[in-house]
Amino acid sequence: MSFAIVVVALIVMLLFSAIRVLNEYERGVLFTLGRFTGIKGPGIIFVWPVIQRMIKTDLRVVVLDVPKQDIISRDNVSVKVNAVVYFRIVDPGKAIIQVASPFEATSQLAQTTLRSVLGQHEMDDLLSQREKLNADIQRILDQNTEAWGIKVTNVEIKHVDLDESMVRAMAKQAEAERTRRAKIIHAEGESQAAQTLVNAAQALARDPRALQLRYLQTLADISSEKTTVIVFPLPLDLIKPLLDMRTE
Repeated sequence: MSFAIVVVALIVMLLFSAIRVLNEYERGVLFTLGRFTGIKGPGIIFVWPVIQRMIKTDLRVVVLDVPKQDIISRDNVSVKVNAVVYFRIVDPGKAIIQVASPFEATSQLAQTTLRSVLGQHEMDDLLSQREKLNADIQRILDQNTEAWGIKVTNVEIKHVDLDESMVRAMAKQAEAERTRRAKIIHAEGESQAAQTLVNAAQALARDPRALQLRYLQTLADISSEKTTVIVFPLPLDLIKPLLDMRTE
C-alpha cells in the first residue's frame, strides 16, 4: 500500500514539474531529446522532465543603447557618435538555434554598422540628415538580423560629439555664411532700388510736365521743413539764355 502511495506521489510531482506557464509576451522553444520540436505558448504547456527542455524567449521590444563610437567622416573629421536601437524577436526558433546570444550579436552588429555607414558621409550630413542615416542603418541591421529571427524596428542617432576646435571652426563657418547672405541681400536691394530709380527717370523724361510737378512737390517738401536756408534748383533751360548772354 505504501509503495502505491509513493508511486502516485511521484506521478503527481512529475505532472506538476512538467507544467509551465508562459505569459502573453513569452514563447517557449521546445527541444525533445535534443531536437527542435516546436514553439509553445502562451499559456499552460507541458514539458516532460529529462526528455524535453524548454528555453523561454521574450517577444517584447528591446531598447539597445549603442555606446559611443569613434568615427572619421568622409571629410576626415573625427567625432564620437552613439545611438539607440529598437528590436524584437519575431522568430524564437531562429533566435535560439541560429545565434548563441542574440542580444550581444545585435549590439556588436549595431556598433560596426554605425561606424561603417556614418564613415561614408561628410560631417554636414551627420548633423543635417539624421533621418536618412537612421533609415539606412535600420535597413542594413534588419537585413543582417533577419537570419537570427530578429526584427530591427527603429534606429536613432542620439549624440554627435565634436572637438572644441571643430565647434569653433563650425561657428566661424556659420558666421561667414550669415555675412555672405547679408551681403547678397543688400546687393539685391541696391540693384532693385537702382532699377526703380531708372524706371522713374524714364517716366519723368517722357513727359516734361511730370518733371515740373515733381519739382514743385520737392519745393513744397522743403518749405515744410524748419530751416533758414532753401536751395532752389533751377532747370538748365531757364539759365541757359543768361549763360549765352554772358558769353557774348
